[in-house]
Amino acid sequence: MYKPKSNLLKELYLRGYIHQCTNIEKLDYIAQKKKIVCYIGFDCTAESLHVGSLIQLMLIRIIQKTGNQPIVLLGSGTSKVGDPSGKDKARQLLEDHELQKNSISIKKNIEKFSINDSRFPKIKFIDNSLWLNDINYINWLRKYGKFFSVNKMLTMDSVNERLKRKQPLSFLEFNYMVLQAYDFLQLNKRENCLVQFGGSDQWGNIISGVDLIRRINKKETFGLTTPLITTSSGEKMGKTNKDAVWLDEKLLSSNGYWQFWRNVDDRDVIKFLKLFTDLSIEEIKKLKNKSTNEINQNKKLLADEATKLCHKKIEKDNFSLKKTHFKKGLQAFEIISINKKIISSKSDARRLIRGGAVKFNGKLIKNEFKKMLEKDLTNNKIEVSIGKKNYFTINII
Repeated sequence: MYKPKSNLLKELYLRGYIHQCTNIEKLDYIAQKKKIVCYIGFDCTAESLHVGSLIQLMLIRIIQKTGNQPIVLLGSGTSKVGDPSGKDKARQLLEDHELQKNSISIKKNIEKFSINDSRFPKIKFIDNSLWLNDINYINWLRKYGKFFSVNKMLTMDSVNERLKRKQPLSFLEFNYMVLQAYDFLQLNKRENCLVQFGGSDQWGNIISGVDLIRRINKKETFGLTTPLITTSSGEKMGKTNKDAVWLDEKLLSSNGYWQFWRNVDDRDVIKFLKLFTDLSIEEIKKLKNKSTNEINQNKKLLADEATKLCHKKIEKDNFSLKKTHFKKGLQAFEIISINKKIISSKSDARRLIRGGAVKFNGKLIKNEFKKMLEKDLTNNKIEVSIGKKNYFTINII
């Protein structure tokens, strides 16, 4: 695979962000010579983005950090149509006031991840309703419809997969690809936008835009897609137990978000540190990731770094015990019974310890009656893990 030299594409390559790109060598050459304008679109079909959109938000940060100009296109216009990509059925159509409300909240999601530093370009937000809402349908079709081949559109994954499965695809949804291509044309005209970024499922829509600009504006533009991010177990990023991992704190607390990252598969830790944190590639390469303790430390690092980007501060569930309790010693089951948020009852605490589900500071607790004395305390805190999903800190005061 071609190894880019520009700061932008080199960073994307090293972190594993590049799946497909139209003429990557030409784009890399241009990016070495000048700062470029790039855009990423987000439809307004939900009140919050979730972790499945996180790779696009990290892309925006990299565009900023390398001195290039990011545009975020809020799709309240295209959301009235609904993107069929990756969907088995048509999306629910929302009213204008719902789309407007979602647009505002999604913008807030994105702003949390932006770099607010005068040394770097600020994100420019544009809504595609600016040019889509007032389209004269007949005139628009006469001007642009001739540049789109239905034969070619039928081969695109977003359409072809639905047809293969004999699932209905409405004419409304069929128009989505054309409108996304028109978005790119408008941004190229208005903002001199050179590159559209998107997920791998957007490839057909993106290259349609590249082709339309070549035909109308007589310019070469570029499309770059990111890979579909899956866990080592094959699950799609963004959901856990069928519930979305939301970026909005009203829908998921910062502690819940931290716990999601703390519980990723051991095999995914290094990959996710590259994709979803600001840690440099050099820092990540230095991390040891073989022993259980090393993996757990790296999981905490991932959870801390990822949560800081989304929530700015980490509000894990922390509890406290007075040091005087440890003069005579506290039994293991008593320690984790201090608060019902940890364990609902002492009998449950004993049962979990007997079942091998409880660890203190990474060490398995085998005896529920084992006493912990003052001399056993490390750094005046006890890191408690219960099973594979719950982690707490008990501070000794």
